[in-house]
Amino acid sequence: MIAHLQRASNTAGLLSYLYGPGEHGSHVSPRLIAGDGHGAPIGLLAEPGSLPYLAYALDAPVEGLGARAPEQSTWVCSVRSDPRRPDLTDSQWATVARRLVAATRIAPDGDPDACRWIALRNQPRQVHVVATLAREDGSLHNTYRDAFHLQTECHRIAAELSHLPTASHQMPHTQETHVPAPSITITSEFSGSVLAKGASDDLSATLLKHAGFQQIEDWYGRRHRLPTTTSADDQVAIATHAAEMLRAARYSVDLAPSLDMARRSTPANPLGPYAAGAELLRLTDQIRSAENGADLRQAVDHLLHPEHGALERVREALEAAGEQINDLDDEAYQLADRFVFAAEFVISAQSELVDSETELRRVGHSQQPQIETQTYSPRLPDLRSAALATSPAAAKTKVPSALGTGAADASAAVPPSQAPGPRTR
Repeated sequence: MIAHLQRASNTAGLLSYLYGPGEHGSHVSPRLIAGDGHGAPIGLLAEPGSLPYLAYALDAPVEGLGARAPEQSTWVCSVRSDPRRPDLTDSQWATVARRLVAATRIAPDGDPDACRWIALRNQPRQVHVVATLAREDGSLHNTYRDAFHLQTECHRIAAELSHLPTASHQMPHTQETHVPAPSITITSEFSGSVLAKGASDDLSATLLKHAGFQQIEDWYGRRHRLPTTTSADDQVAIATHAAEMLRAARYSVDLAPSLDMARRSTPANPLGPYAAGAELLRLTDQIRSAENGADLRQAVDHLLHPEHGALERVREALEAAGEQINDLDDEAYQLADRFVFAAEFVISAQSELVDSETELRRVGHSQQPQIETQTYSPRLPDLRSAALATSPAAAKTKVPSALGTGAADASAAVPPSQAPGPRTR
């Protein structure tokens, strides 16, 4: 069970998309299965024609924050279960949603000032939890470590449902028979020529010829030598290449240090072939050496950029590995799923830091308080009044949610919508 956390700035547009047909008509029978509107009749508002009312009902506490309202005040959590396991019922998914909002402190059990939230289904094996970050007492929910708490609770739920993959029992491998590989020595003689000895079979002879050696057969036996006109740099390059090919063919090769390119020159990358790891080490050093907030923000941007950052590249690489495993071996679907799940964890890490750029801009400038502004889209006055009228922040009364007892009635009252809507990322 994997959770994907996002933030949005337009609750009405988000609901319009979730209740709409989706991409390629993937949304099937969108329906509300759980939620808490603190007195707002969200069960009755969760209909295609009433979605603006539902959005304003959820956003009512945000309206009261004024300039303190965050730019992205809508909290969106999409949870999907293991496709290899049976799907959960609406009632079970509603329980999952309640546990997730409690684990993240969006809506702790028994908290009268918790955030308003709803849970809806529009696809098999998936539920979407939508909440607004403003609490009923006028404070803001702290999103720190939400992604971590979500994944921890998802893992706990999956364990309770027996959805965790079991460790496969590996079959004992047949004992391999190791044939001693012949030893080949590549040295430089006093005359300056390079000689390969010990290559008495046809395979090693073919590899040495391919590298550039000339075969000599006399009463000393079969040998391979580089032409005397070969320059010193070419001798090193050819000898090193020949040794690499022979070792790949499981020959034991003794290469003279003077002919080993790796020993003669210090590699530009101290981690050898792991250039990506070396680049991340360089980025880490850049972050640690930042002397001000601007330098730190510039360095962190290489890590968190939504299109070109290191985290996004890691996510793509993990997903590509899972897809390639499926293409190469249909039976290795469990291994492919592990790579896909790992990519989802990277997405959770990105979600955890989705709004960090704004906060990083204040690093080093705490002495200059900044006032955040909130831009609101035009809203119909009659709809806004209807939503604000249900806010207990003004009435100071708490009315149980219409979905407190069950989700079956609410789900039956919500027909699928045909109106497309924007999708948030």
